[in-house]
Amino acid sequence: MGGYMSVNDPLPWIPKVMRLIQEAVAADVPVLGHCLGGQLVSKALGGEITDSPVKEIGWLPVSRVNSPVANAWLNGLPEEFEVFHWHGETFSIPEGATRILASPHCANQGFVLGKTLAFQCHVEMTAEMVRKWARASPKKRTEDSATVQSEEQMTAELETRVQRLQRVAEKFYGRWIQGLR
Repeated sequence: MGGYMSVNDPLPWIPKVMRLIQEAVAADVPVLGHCLGGQLVSKALGGEITDSPVKEIGWLPVSRVNSPVANAWLNGLPEEFEVFHWHGETFSIPEGATRILASPHCANQGFVLGKTLAFQCHVEMTAEMVRKWARASPKKRTEDSATVQSEEQMTAELETRVQRLQRVAEKFYGRWIQGLR
C-alpha cells in the first residue's frame, strides 16, 4: 500500500521486499502494489523511482492509456475517472511492462506486467481511510496548488466519491484476481 518513506531510502526491509516481488513475478504469482507498493514493484523489476513533477494529494483524475493491454484491464471503465492520490515520487515503467493509467501531472499512474498490477494512485481507499489521512498530515499540504488538496476538499462528497472509487477498484481487482486461478 502506501507509506511515508521512499523506496530509495536505505531501509533494511526494502531489498527483501524487492527480492520477494522478483521471485513472485518469476514464478508467475500475481503481484499487486499501490503507491509505495507500486514503486517497490517498479524498482524490483528494473524501474526507477524519482520525484514526481508535482505532489498529488487528494482526489484527482487519471485516464486510460490507449493500448490493448490497458483496454483489457480497464474494460468497462470510462476514459477518465477520479481516484485518490498521496505521493511526491513516481515510478518509471519497467522494461516489458505496459503503462495503463496516466494523469495530467504524473504520466505513470499504473502499469501491468503479466499478472502484476502496480498503481501510483490509490484505488483501495475507504471513507475512513481518506478522513484519517486528511487529518493526519496537514504539514504535507502546505503548498496551495491544483494538485494538493485541503482536508475539506478531500472530504467533500466523500461517500459518493468512495462509492465511485470502489466500482473502479472492483474492476481492477476482479481482473487481477483472475491471475490467482
